[in-house]
Amino acid sequence: MALTLEQYADYLDTRDLSWPAAPDVERPKAKPHLVRLADVRVVTWGVYGTLLAVAGGELLFEHPKKFVMDIALDKTLQEFKMWGAMTRKPGQPAEYLGQMYGKVLGDLRLAFSPGEKHPEVLAEQVWEGIIKKLLQKEYQFDVGFYGSLNEFSRKVAYFFHASLQGVACHDGAAAALKYVVASGRRQGLLDNGQVFTTVQLARCLRRQDKSALLDRLVEPGLGVLSYQLRGRKPSERLFRQLLQQVEPDGIGPGQVLHVGCDVDRDIVPAKKLGLRTALFAGDKESLQATGDQLKDPATRPDLLLTDLTQLLDVIAP
Repeated sequence: MALTLEQYADYLDTRDLSWPAAPDVERPKAKPHLVRLADVRVVTWGVYGTLLAVAGGELLFEHPKKFVMDIALDKTLQEFKMWGAMTRKPGQPAEYLGQMYGKVLGDLRLAFSPGEKHPEVLAEQVWEGIIKKLLQKEYQFDVGFYGSLNEFSRKVAYFFHASLQGVACHDGAAAALKYVVASGRRQGLLDNGQVFTTVQLARCLRRQDKSALLDRLVEPGLGVLSYQLRGRKPSERLFRQLLQQVEPDGIGPGQVLHVGCDVDRDIVPAKKLGLRTALFAGDKESLQATGDQLKDPATRPDLLLTDLTQLLDVIAP
């Protein structure tokens, strides 16, 4: 029986593979703004840059440093033995794979997305498009191990992105998530993310705290990642979807607290719909905020956290 994506990630850990290191976190000069928030019943979190420190500050499809991109492409090509089905052209095989990747990614970005100003590209669709081209040249993969084409594409996407960017939990991430659950509140994720995002987060949480199990901390079906709606933040669709999820339980926007690291993508759309907001300003790499935004009532968050565990001080048990 084919491995699930989670099982595949565990399998990779049994091998002697090298991965890019998570970035060293440089804290920006910021002063926390903490006030007690009453009646918060739901907390949602951004993942990349908020719970997870990630090289580049956010999940990338293309790395700005060519040599990093080339290494990730070459590792992926070697891992899945793609070179045998590639057209022989001058240059390195990874260079040709990079051309294929750029073409498929570009086509998906240009695809029409009715009603969505900020369309999301699905990472597994990028690799499915590449694999389909290789299959025309007699490429084969182990269906019994990897699963169907769609399942295989997800595993290739996970491997490639793990090779492209290192990730690790920010200090206090597990403690903050555990506190929210212990306080009796509901908790979910709301971010630009892919099918492998929860796999990455779950693994990083376990490394930080073996007792921090994601499926016990985050409520299934609460929150949304961009790949699920085919729309990226700052699209309001993600936040509206969240509000629709909690409305049947009598929870209004003012009872939801969203924690993110980007004023334009997190704070502005959340505030527009009436959510309470917290800006995580503990990582210079991921923090996206200006002094003027933090002063303007239209863009100023309710809270400014320089450490994730400060959340414990602002929502009552």
